[in-house]
Amino acid sequence: MNMNNNALQAEELVTLKSIYGSQWKENDVVENLYSINIAKDVELYITLNSSYPLEGPPSYDLLAPILTKNVKYIINCALDEIYFDNIGGPVLFQSIERIKDIVQKECKYKGKKDKNNNSNGKKKTDNKLKITGKQSNVKYNIIHGETIEDRKSIFQGHVCVVNSEEDVKNVIKLLLQNKKISQAKHNISAYRITKPNGVLLQDCDDDGENLADGRLMHLLQILNVMNVVVIVTRWYGGIHLGKDRFKHINHAARLALQTGGFV
Repeated sequence: MNMNNNALQAEELVTLKSIYGSQWKENDVVENLYSINIAKDVELYITLNSSYPLEGPPSYDLLAPILTKNVKYIINCALDEIYFDNIGGPVLFQSIERIKDIVQKECKYKGKKDKNNNSNGKKKTDNKLKITGKQSNVKYNIIHGETIEDRKSIFQGHVCVVNSEEDVKNVIKLLLQNKKISQAKHNISAYRITKPNGVLLQDCDDDGENLADGRLMHLLQILNVMNVVVIVTRWYGGIHLGKDRFKHINHAARLALQTGGFV
């Protein structure tokens, strides 16, 4: 039996109501807007878009003044991971419980986490990987995200505004002038451009990291980012990461997009 998005949403809402009871609230004013209290001073708002779940994710808005920017980033990464692991299926319960788990751990170990984050040497690694010199080119202002490290592999995203396929080629060429980036194992890229006549140009390249480019493109599509190219550099550490590499590639891309103010 085939089910459309409305039917799948209705089925999921019944399940959530039965699990969370009065904690699960439907907004009386805004259609398809729901909320649930995660912890003290942490409220999650969820909008069920018409494309969810078959074609796209729901929209999340976390009202949490007590959480740091880093914790919110961790939550965004977790939500991305859940969605990409369950494309086309329900993700709300998993997402809510993951956020609860992250917030609970943050509240319990905040002091310890902050101390570890300040002493893990990550900032030093970022400084080494950032581009200097030609990256400040006036025409192509390439923005670089923070790095993500896992089992000796390092991932870093780069983003730049583009208006043509020639711009895309020039940005990648400029980026590869950095010796460290050019010597990386992979530089995965994806771009989306809207021309003045309304024509959409989009393409991607895995640079040898099989299937990674399609996932990167899908991220740009669900974020509805236009006139931008995203490149994710991976320095391979000698240990296979399995599907975790796709998670890190998309997280690195999203972090760069956030740094540039595109999302």
